[in-house]
Order: sequence, then structure tokens, then C-alpha cells
Amino acid sequence: MRSHYCGTLDTSLIDQEVVLCGWVNRRRDHGGVIFIDLRDRSGLAQVVFDPDLPEVFAQAERVRSEYVLQVRGRLRRRPEGTENPSIPSGQVELLGLELTVLNAAETPPFQLDEDDVGEETRLRYRYIDLRRPEMQRRLMLRAQVTRTLRRFLDDREFLDVETPMLTKATPEGARDYLVPSRTHNGSFFALPQSPQLFKQLLMMSGLDRYYQIVRCFRDEDLRADRQPEFTQLDIETSFLEEDDVMSLMEGMVRELFAQVLEVALPEPFPRMTYAEAMHRFGSDKPDLRIPLELVDVTDLMREVEFKVFSAPAIDPAGRVAVLRLPGGGSLSRKEIDDYTAYVARFGAKGLAYIKVNALASGREGLQSPILKFLPDAVIDAIIERCAPVDGDLLFFGADKAAVVNDALGNLRVRLGHDRGLVEHGWRPLWVVDFPMFEHDDKSGRWVSLHHPFTAPRVAAPEALGAAPGEVLSRAYDMVLNGTEVGGGSVRIHDPEMQAAVFRLLGISDEEAREKFGFLLDALRYGCPPHAGIAFGLDRLVMLMTGSASIRDVIAFPKTQTASCPLTDAPTPVNERQLQELGIRLRRPQV
Repeated sequence: MRSHYCGTLDTSLIDQEVVLCGWVNRRRDHGGVIFIDLRDRSGLAQVVFDPDLPEVFAQAERVRSEYVLQVRGRLRRRPEGTENPSIPSGQVELLGLELTVLNAAETPPFQLDEDDVGEETRLRYRYIDLRRPEMQRRLMLRAQVTRTLRRFLDDREFLDVETPMLTKATPEGARDYLVPSRTHNGSFFALPQSPQLFKQLLMMSGLDRYYQIVRCFRDEDLRADRQPEFTQLDIETSFLEEDDVMSLMEGMVRELFAQVLEVALPEPFPRMTYAEAMHRFGSDKPDLRIPLELVDVTDLMREVEFKVFSAPAIDPAGRVAVLRLPGGGSLSRKEIDDYTAYVARFGAKGLAYIKVNALASGREGLQSPILKFLPDAVIDAIIERCAPVDGDLLFFGADKAAVVNDALGNLRVRLGHDRGLVEHGWRPLWVVDFPMFEHDDKSGRWVSLHHPFTAPRVAAPEALGAAPGEVLSRAYDMVLNGTEVGGGSVRIHDPEMQAAVFRLLGISDEEAREKFGFLLDALRYGCPPHAGIAFGLDRLVMLMTGSASIRDVIAFPKTQTASCPLTDAPTPVNERQLQELGIRLRRPQV
């Protein structure tokens, strides 16, 4: 139906006959000549209709926005002074000789160049929203990303293997999407949160190198930028140590950025331990573009009489830290109050501060309600350690270490963006040496920081129980500009070690057999050492396109409430379907 795409027309085709198909982006009537900007996914082409061809001209007069057209014409150079250098076809125009209206269009619910369309409306009419050039560029870049990743892995002898969508509930079963089985009445499948166990089984099968671009499902609590179904690049390898996997994967990401964005990422990526990341940035996914760091002053506060500082300072689980904001002395009281309310979201009970007005004046050159609680020696030590200059502001966090890290770590990012401190470019990072376990105070149990199949950095199973909180894992996360884009680990390949991890997590032998019997059996039949990683494809593409949300890089996403305005899913089903599945709904009591 067409000979060329709209965005491919250029001066090399002048005087040639061209056939285009596309949507009417805009129609203009200038002094008896009609101009139509025709749009397809490649871009725009200007089509001109002269009254010299009355029938064609009359058709062009009836055309409106979003009509679908086929146009045959002859390409010519635009008159001098009318060129449009902002589009590839801006040097030429098509003189329309024939016009066929392939389909008319009603007035759309919003114009493609509107900036203030609500997200609910955009998602309800997603097929119109996706016509916007910006959205099409994002999806085309996403396709280029997956193509580049596949090529890299195919060239290195990875096998693309599909794993089941209908599987067994996982350890985090409360977040599974359940699928009732009609043929096994009363039983349910679960949609996979990840192919974790199956990819490990593939390594036990001898396939050596596996990958898959796979849909995963998680029925999580409502969060601003999460999707109930998401896509990840899943990878597993045999006979590779963590350094081998990390080197291979950062090579893949370097090639991805070079091919798609023409950006050279550093070689090698820097590495940072989990402990260092939390100590310096309050986060295990620090954004290294922001030149702000936390400074620990716990030891300086143990002897002060101010209990707000001294209590967490003497608590083994506590921390007192400072975040220095260059030029922060200019912040108003209202701005400081706003930041105090912000850190309260993360559990902070307040946000103490000191404004540094004139260092040379000693205590008199500082401004803060907390100065009266701090002796001169402590103030001098804080100044020496934090190294502020005149005009700076010091924010303090004092609480349990987890609260301080969460509050000041998030404040660091907020200040970096609010104050224009974020450096341009890309700052990749590997975070390594994560704790194997963390203690859940509510349940009184140890839980896995990653998942229970991650290998610990100990040789013998007996070593796990001595001090679980001090055991490190062989896990590694790839962080890019403050976002975790990939996470992986060396896996447990010894059945005794796997059983020991389960027991430490409070999973009895019977429960482990019930949930993971197939994995435990497979471990007994010659399991190779193996390791892997999974990349969040949606989040990676979001970063590469500069989008504000992962919903902008998914063709048909769900809302923040995990619903689909386009199809009105989820919806109730009729009683007959429920009876066939052996399900009876229990209505909530009022």
C-alpha cells in the first residue's frame, strides 16, 4: 500500500512518485492550498494539495485530524524559506496527486500534543496515547534494547529457553497471583514472580548458559511505580564465579549503551560493599551523581547530655550521622520544616540542623536550636569531621541505624534534585557483600535479604548458625544512577547448605519438602556450581529513555491500583464459571 515511510523522505527522492500511508497529524488551509502533515511511526511528511486537481482537493478539504490516508504524489523540494530543519523530511514535500481515505476518525478525547492529559485518560485510550511520537520512540528504543541484549547473549552461546507460566506458589506466596485449576478441583497454580527455581534446574540439566526475556507477576501492595506484571531479562550460568558473571554482565550493559545511546560507560564498573554504601550514602543503591555523603558522628555523641543524640549513640543498633548541604544556610525555616516532614515518612522523629554562618567566629558563628545541648569540644569535632564552609548547613539524623539510613539517604537524593546538584551522565556501580540474613523484629525470625537460594560466603553449613547477622552472601546488585537495574548471586548447589539455610529461616524440613522437594531432589543428582542475575527491563528502559515512570515504557501498563482502564480488568466473573472451578466467593462482612 505504500512505497516509503513518511520520515524517510529526503532530497534523494525528488521528482520520484511516492505512496505514503499514515494518520493526519495536522491539516492547514493556506490561501487555497491545503497542507497535511501525514504521520507514521517514522515521523512526519508534508503533503500539498493544489486546487488544480479539483476532485483530490475536495477530498483533502473533508479530511480531519487522525483520519487514516493513502496518498500518491510526486516529491519536490520545499520553496526556499519554508524548510523545516527539525524533521528529517523537512527539505521536501509531496505534491498530492491521489488521495484515499482508508478510515475516518471521530474527534479524539485528547490531542496528541496536549501535555496535561490525566494518566487515567491516557491509559483508557492507550491506542491513541501510543500514537504520540514520544511514546513510539520509547517503544522503538525498547525493541532495540531487547534486540541488542539478545544478540549479545546469543553471540556468547547463551540459550533462550522458556520456563512455565503456571507453576507452584513461592515462599512469598502471599504475593502470588493464583490461578484455579479446573481439572484439579480445589488446587491452584501460581503465576511466577520469577523463573528462579526453573533456571537453576536448567543448570542442573547441563544447559550451561540460559537467558529469557520473561514476564513476571507480583501481587504487591499498591506502590507508586510498581507493576503487577513486569518484564525481566533472566540469566543463569554454570561454572562461573561472581567475578566472572559481573564482568560478563557489565560488558553486556556497556555494549547496550554504546549501541543504543552511543554512550561509553566506564570500564570496569566501580564496586562498593553493602556496608560502605550504607555508611556513606544510607542506601544500598546510591546515586553517585549526587556529591553528598553521610558522615558518621556516633562516637562523638555518646557522652553528651542531649538524649536525642546520646541514646542512639550508645545503642548498638543506633546511629548518629550528619548530611552536609553546601550552601544550605540559605534555606528558609519553611523549607527546613518541609524537609523535616519529608524524613518523617521514613520514620525519623525530627531533623536537627546547624547553619554555618561564620566558622571563624566559633560557636557564635553557628545557628541552631541544638547548640545549647552540645559542648564546645563536640561542636569542634563535628566541624572538623564534616568540614563545612561558611554558608553550609548540617542536617542530623539520630535513631536506629536503619531509620537514620533510610531518612538521610532519601533526604540526600531529594536535596540533590531540589538544589540542582545532580551531575549529568551515567554512574554505574556494583554493590557486593550483602548480609545473608536480616532479623525481622516483628516475627522474631531471620529472613533472607535476597532469596533463600543465595549462597553464603561460608564453607560449612554449621558456620551459619554461629552469628547469622554477620554472614555475608555471594550476591551482587548492579545500580545505575540510584536505581537497582539488576540483582543476582551465586546459588547454593550443595543440598546440606540449602537445608541449613532453610532451617535458619524457620522453614522446617517438612515445609521445605512440601514447597521445594523437586529442587532438593535435583540438588542430590549432581548439581554444578552456578550463578545468575536478573535485570528489570522496564526500569532499565525507563532510565535509558529519561522517562518519569515505567508505565511510559510499557505498551499496556496497569494503573497504580493494579487495574487496566482500557479493558476494565480485573472484573467479576459469572457464577457458572466459579461453580465450574469449585470456588465460592465470601462477601466481606459489613
